[in-house]
Amino acid sequence: MRFTLAMGAAALALSAALPALAQSAEPAGAATGSSTATSASAPAATSLSVGQPVKDKTGAVIGSIAELKPGAGGSQTATVKMGEQSFAIGSESFVVQNGAAVINATQAELKAMISKAGQAG
Repeated sequence: MRFTLAMGAAALALSAALPALAQSAEPAGAATGSSTATSASAPAATSLSVGQPVKDKTGAVIGSIAELKPGAGGSQTATVKMGEQSFAIGSESFVVQNGAAVINATQAELKAMISKAGQAG
């Protein structure tokens, strides 16, 4: 239970940084100027699926989505399998790029969060 709560807090912290990642994911040839209102809208909806590769913010594949469950308020919770470790995080913490779910943290940061959550419980 504590692990889930700690990872929930980590997910909240990561989701705050996702808009910047989503903006950098915009294609280089995207129109600018009069479409400013469009680009200021929410990031595109994520399309996560079981088995989908997960990449960290450096672009390295760190694992895959092992499970998707409905969460509160119509959101989804994804369980990411990262080697022998796994963690659950809200789908809003991902941006889908080139078929991979990208999370705005490095593998080392995620491992540290998992370790810290394990020590708390």
